[in-house]
Amino acid sequence: MSGDAVVHVVDDDLAVRQSLAFLLAADGLPVRLHESASAFLDAAAEVTGCIVTDVRMPGIDGIELLRRLRQRGNPPPVIVMTGHADVPLAVAAMKEGAVDFIEKPFDDEVFLAAVRAALECSRRSAGQDEAAAAIRRRIASLSDRERQVLDELVAGKANKVIGQDLGISHRTVEIYRANVMSKMQAGSLSELVRMALTAGQER
Repeated sequence: MSGDAVVHVVDDDLAVRQSLAFLLAADGLPVRLHESASAFLDAAAEVTGCIVTDVRMPGIDGIELLRRLRQRGNPPPVIVMTGHADVPLAVAAMKEGAVDFIEKPFDDEVFLAAVRAALECSRRSAGQDEAAAAIRRRIASLSDRERQVLDELVAGKANKVIGQDLGISHRTVEIYRANVMSKMQAGSLSELVRMALTAGQER
């Protein structure tokens, strides 16, 4: 796991926090404990790893915590812990973006497996974010005309049509296209299109 793969435990019950801290530490996972959702939100401006939270807490409960994390944008994976009677709340939490829920009392290995899956999800998401950022930097290096050619290529237009649209010759389009492929480090047109879509370019 990455060194940034921290498990944030949010629960108002001290005994639960301590028990989960021991379990996670014994499995070699870094853990941070938070006595309430508001304490977590105040302390964690940017979260890496995943969050394990009780669904029922005084003040901000697990559902409201999920909503606030979504409002911040790009929330980390959240696992919700729930009592048997709170399964409808757990389902509501899933609809708010929780990746999993675990009914108490739960088996240690079931809990650890859920946490590992959430951390892997977080790791993949971070890798995708980094890849998209790298592609956006390449797009930013394009000249205005190269960017226009990129947009036309991603729209599926042939060189001849691009030349007509931009008022330039077919040969000039080929030169710009070659420049775009080089700057974007794309080996094929399909790769170029995937890059542009990954970067979230608007058509």
